[in-house]
Amino acid sequence: MTLAKQVGREWLMLVAAVVGVIGFAFEHAALESGGMALWGLFALVLASVIGLAFRIAHHAEVLAVRLGEPFGTLILTVAAVAVEVVILVVMMSGSHSPTLARDTVFSAIMLDINGILGIAAIIGGIKHGVQKYNLDAANAYVAMLLTAVGIGMFIPDFVPAAKWEVYSVFSVVIMAILYIAFLRLQTIEHREFFSFGDVEEEAHDKKGSPNSLHVALLIGSVIAVGILSELLAALLTRGLEGTGLPLAIPAVMVALVSASPELMAALNAARSDRMQTTVNIALGASLATVLLTLPVIEGIALFTGARIDMALTPIQAGMLLVTFLVTMNNLHDGESNAIEGMTHFALFAAFVMLTLLGVA
Repeated sequence: MTLAKQVGREWLMLVAAVVGVIGFAFEHAALESGGMALWGLFALVLASVIGLAFRIAHHAEVLAVRLGEPFGTLILTVAAVAVEVVILVVMMSGSHSPTLARDTVFSAIMLDINGILGIAAIIGGIKHGVQKYNLDAANAYVAMLLTAVGIGMFIPDFVPAAKWEVYSVFSVVIMAILYIAFLRLQTIEHREFFSFGDVEEEAHDKKGSPNSLHVALLIGSVIAVGILSELLAALLTRGLEGTGLPLAIPAVMVALVSASPELMAALNAARSDRMQTTVNIALGASLATVLLTLPVIEGIALFTGARIDMALTPIQAGMLLVTFLVTMNNLHDGESNAIEGMTHFALFAAFVMLTLLGVA
C-alpha cells in the first residue's frame, strides 16, 4: 500500500488534528460565550473523538483478524478500554464529581452487556434464529465479572474510611493477578473456550500493510483521544453548570464513546452468525473495563491520597444484580435468540431511563 493511499485512509485522524487546533484556539471564547458556540464546539470535538475511536477499533480489528481468536477480541476490548481509561483520567482531573469513575464503569457494564449483547442477540436472532457459542467462555466471563465487580464495587461500601488505602492496594494487586491469570488462560490453557466451530479460521490474513504500522496508528490515535478529551472535559463541565442535567451524563458519554466501535463490531458479528465473537466482545469488554479501569482509578487515589468513591449506589447494585441474574439465565445453554436479546434490551432501556431521571 502506498503512503498516499494510507494517509487517505486515515482522513479521520487528519480531521481530528484540524479540529484539535481549532478547538484549542477557540476554547476560551466558547467557554466565555456559552450557548450555541460552546455546544457547537463540543459536538465537533465529540464527533472527532468518536471518529478516532472507530479508527482505533479498525486498526485493532486488522490485528485481530491476522492473529485470530481469542487474541482478536482481546485486542479489540483492550483497545476500547484504553480509550475509556484515557478519557476518564483526563475528565477526572477537571471534574468535581467524586463518583465519575464509578458511574463510568457502571455505565460501561450496562452498555456492554445489556446494550451490545442485547441488540446483537435481537438482530442475530431475527436473521438466523438460534445462534450458538461456546458455553465455557460465557461461564468464565460471568464468573470473573462477578468476582471483579464484587471486590471492586460492592465490598468498598463496607470498608472503613480509616482503612481504605490498605484495601485499595489489595484491590489493585488482586485485579492485576486476575487479569494476568485470565489473559494466560484465555490465550493458552483454555484457548478453545473462546472460539466456536471453524468460523474463526477465516481470520489469518497476513497480507497488506505491516502490523507495526497498525500498532503505531492505534497508539497515536489513543494519544490523540487523550488530548481532545481535555478540551471535551472543559466544554462539558462548563456546559452542564447550572443546567440541572443529571451528573451521570459525562460518565455515560465516556462509556458510549469507548463502546461505539465495539457495538458495530458485535452487530456485524451477529449478522454474520458469529455469536461467539459477539459474546467475547460484550462480556470481554465488561471484564476488561473492571479489571483494567479500577486499578488505574485506585492507583490515582493512592497517589493523590484522596479516596475515590467506587461503591455502588443501591439502584446501581440492584441493576447489576438483575443484569447478572438475567445473563446467567440466558447464557446457560450456549445458544442465543431474539427473546433473550429483548430481556437485555429492556434492562438497557431501564438504565437509560434511570440515567435521565438522575438516579442511576
